[in-house]
Amino acid sequence: MATDTPPDPGRVAPRGSAPSEDAVRAALATVNDPEIHRPITDLGMVKSVEIAADGRVSVGIYLTVSGCPLRDTITREVSSAVSAVAGVTGVEVELDVMSDEQRKELAATLRGGKAEREVPFAQPGSLTRVYAVASGKGGVGKSSVTVNLAAALAEDGLKVGVVDADIYGHSVPRMLGVDGRPTQVEDMIMPPSANGVKVISIGMFTPGNAPVVWRGPMLHRALQQFLADVFWGDLDVLLLDLPPGTGDIAISVAQLVPGAEILVVTTPQQAAAEVAERAGSIAVQTHQKIVGVVENMSGLPCPHCDEMVDVFGTGGGAKVAEGLTRSTGAEVPVLGAIPIDVRLREGGDEGKPVVLSDPDSPAGSALRKIAQQLGARQRGLAGMSLGITPRDKF
Repeated sequence: MATDTPPDPGRVAPRGSAPSEDAVRAALATVNDPEIHRPITDLGMVKSVEIAADGRVSVGIYLTVSGCPLRDTITREVSSAVSAVAGVTGVEVELDVMSDEQRKELAATLRGGKAEREVPFAQPGSLTRVYAVASGKGGVGKSSVTVNLAAALAEDGLKVGVVDADIYGHSVPRMLGVDGRPTQVEDMIMPPSANGVKVISIGMFTPGNAPVVWRGPMLHRALQQFLADVFWGDLDVLLLDLPPGTGDIAISVAQLVPGAEILVVTTPQQAAAEVAERAGSIAVQTHQKIVGVVENMSGLPCPHCDEMVDVFGTGGGAKVAEGLTRSTGAEVPVLGAIPIDVRLREGGDEGKPVVLSDPDSPAGSALRKIAQQLGARQRGLAGMSLGITPRDKF
């Protein structure tokens, strides 16, 4: 495939004033791969640069795969960057596809030279804060909370990823507005993104609305692939939307990312609170920290008088926090209460998180405040190498 930018009569350079190859390659270094978000020059994607005496430039670009969904974007950005170089009178972009060997080299580069698979967030030097969003039962709005927290954190300038670990009830891509498919480079997966958030979900690999009928070992392997085989890059925050309850996925998260902190979502009614407390108490057995409790559907603001109508009762979030504080021996706070808001539901259906579409709404404001608390937290030093060598004598 080639695209050709016709010469601009007003920009035709006199003989001898054609741009240098260094200048063209410097311009190419400003073009990032839209999926990997790193310069194409660093990824070995520049195949060739040829410059004619009249200032016309031909650039050869390697695509990672033949069916690259973003080929037009790459072509357009390469052409734009090179056209801005002084002396360039036209740009032609020729697309090629990486060989198997080149893809292997790229995969090794993305892994920092390490050929083996590993979960980067489980390494001692990882600075990514990992929050596993859990609930005792379904229907409490756990996925809505996850999606909106991710979008709010990204809006605040953080690099955010979401793993839709609710294998049976995956819904994150729709709620976040992700309609792209992952791209595979060798055994690495490039996650699509929307609203500044990278996302991976089993729903991206199944046809239509087909159900996933898997048992424990397959669930563990799927989660392991989502964490180790997906190229997440340098994330500030990773959110995992867990299935309800205390099943295989919750146990696998503790094994694969032991430093993950649990965020418990509940609703006000006592029945839901009791089940949510049970789900949070798994942290005692897995030795994980509970970052806090979020009470969703905490009340319905009356459209006529603004008085709060307690549709599902009150006090569920506080009850869960108190119970988890007792069982874990560490203070578990209530991070916030999210009122019932039709705009939250509409945003999920339309793929437009309410924290972005209507940030000052009651639900949007509550979710942004919770996100600010999570985003301001720093990773602890536990498990990190400090580079300090003890001395025998002082």
